[in-house]
Amino acid sequence: MAVIETYQPQAQQHTQYNVHPVKFTLWLFLVTVTMLFAAFSSAIIVQWPDAQANGSWVHFHIPVNFTVSTVLIVLSSISLQWSYFAAKRNELMQNRIALSITLVLGLAFLFSQYAGYKALIAESVYFTGLANSGTRMVSPISGSFFYVLTGIHALHVIGGVIFVAATLISSLRFRVHSKNMLRINLCTTYWHFIGVLWIYLFALLNIYS
Repeated sequence: MAVIETYQPQAQQHTQYNVHPVKFTLWLFLVTVTMLFAAFSSAIIVQWPDAQANGSWVHFHIPVNFTVSTVLIVLSSISLQWSYFAAKRNELMQNRIALSITLVLGLAFLFSQYAGYKALIAESVYFTGLANSGTRMVSPISGSFFYVLTGIHALHVIGGVIFVAATLISSLRFRVHSKNMLRINLCTTYWHFIGVLWIYLFALLNIYS
């Protein structure tokens, strides 16, 4: 009796990555933003010794408004994390309350930044540099770096505020819950990122301002 051998190919094992494409896109964007601010940070660190030596880097007092900004961004991250946990538990009212708090704190952060810029101008610190007695420009570097770094960050916060507002609207339409966490997940990730980024920038600018 002939024995017929059949060839059975081994099942190929495929590694499945469960990363949502939108999440992947967000992380790529965050990496890009990180590289941008890393480049600015490197520029400050490299230029600072020479600027100190030739007197073109004048130190100035950072207004207390930017300390208030730091407190606000930390509180907003806490409230948004609360919103995320509430969505996972299907506590929709808490989710909406926490999102609303985050939105208000985000707007308060932007207002505190605006007030901080007004205080800097009152101290004769301008985007083009720091003016001595309002006439002679003595530091075209330190003031410029401060405005550029905080200004670009503020633009990202504006984007975050819009993101939080859109997530709140989705929550009011019952589109944010334990079975639909993508939007709140993306929003939380982005907001925590800009919060950590601000804390880093605030520390850096306090050292080199």
